[in-house]
Amino acid sequence: MLTRRRFLGYSGAGMLAMASGCRPANLDALQDRQDPWSANQMLLADKASRIDRQKLVLGYPINMNTPPSAFFDWRQKLIDVGINTFAYNNVGNPFEKSPIPYNSHDFERETIKNFAELFAFPQKNTWGFLSHSGTDSNMHGMYMGRTILKGRTGVIPKAYFTVEAHYSVQILGDLLGLETVFVETQPDGSMDPIDLRQKLAANPNQPALIVATIGTTFKGAIDPIDHIREAVKGHASFLHLDAALFGGYLPYTTHADEILYQLPDQPNSARYDSIAVSCHKFFGFPSPAGLFITTADHFSEFNGLFGKIHNPEYIHHVPGTITCSRDAVKPAEFYFFSQPSASANLTEDAHAILQNASYLVEQMQSRLTNLQPIRASHLSNTVYFKKPSDKIIEKYSLATMQLSMNQQKHDYAHVVVMPHANREVLSEFLADLEHDTVTRAL
Repeated sequence: MLTRRRFLGYSGAGMLAMASGCRPANLDALQDRQDPWSANQMLLADKASRIDRQKLVLGYPINMNTPPSAFFDWRQKLIDVGINTFAYNNVGNPFEKSPIPYNSHDFERETIKNFAELFAFPQKNTWGFLSHSGTDSNMHGMYMGRTILKGRTGVIPKAYFTVEAHYSVQILGDLLGLETVFVETQPDGSMDPIDLRQKLAANPNQPALIVATIGTTFKGAIDPIDHIREAVKGHASFLHLDAALFGGYLPYTTHADEILYQLPDQPNSARYDSIAVSCHKFFGFPSPAGLFITTADHFSEFNGLFGKIHNPEYIHHVPGTITCSRDAVKPAEFYFFSQPSASANLTEDAHAILQNASYLVEQMQSRLTNLQPIRASHLSNTVYFKKPSDKIIEKYSLATMQLSMNQQKHDYAHVVVMPHANREVLSEFLADLEHDTVTRAL
């Protein structure tokens, strides 16, 4: 390790020694190392060999399809104008002028506006940005809710969510210093609004920051946001949706109402306060990123409070984001998926994953009853079942968890049917499961 003492040695007497022909031995050793490109050829070859197996990843919500060629054409156009060739930075609020001229705020604003329209946010009352990940989007939603509720009531809220919520929500609750209230679940794994009402009644003097999950991590259940909103009436609250996966595909189906900010027949009735959607799950964006969308009214209220603890002079405005420097390449690239030209392919993918999820659970229920396969609802692309052999787990990169079913604990695995999991892949998976079942029975 290059310590301060050693650095000063190099920069002073050490440099003089180098100038006089005496070189520190460690510099000679560094120069004698093998060319890193040559040393890494085997690593690159190993990664290349995995490309043919990418469609066998069934246990995690990752779209392993390669984006369409038009996406890479768009990426090249961005490179041609300098984006991703030198330091671009999306520091601050994308809806304000940035002191750094080399940014992609214009693409970021349009991306947020387009997706906000898809989620039926008011056209002139929208704010958001492209985050580093779904967890980053959840963090901003929870922090915004915490700040607004404390500003309104003078009391730090308690966080309400279920054990089925993504594990990052618990981490963020701890990070934000929030006391957690776990809400019981219904048989399908979704939040129980009756228990939520009871838990709120037990804490009448503290506001509630509720994190509802639209597509729980393992079971693929959907928390009932309208019943949740009804349960919190009369209680100071902020409702954030973690819709990392389902928020990607539901808007492109006939079930879009499940995720809309306001319903067509109730244009002035908000169903939630903010939403987080991952870019790298359903959309197949090649690197982790997330959408965070809320209303401009919420942002204005939040930013007024946020500005009291933040000195905006350095960047000429209150940024409204926890992170300071932000990736400028991702918003410019993900803009592609917000365009009408991409919607046809996204719609096709959304319909395919629900149809294939139906196919998978029907085939498993008829051919593999011993695994007791379950699908939370017809809106879910997730099927969970009793854990197969380790060989199957490894081949298909299946996620596993221990679940309590009928007052007994069992090991389960699940398949998340993503766009790459076509009938050919699922047929191979089913055949392997049948062979595995027979082999284990012998």
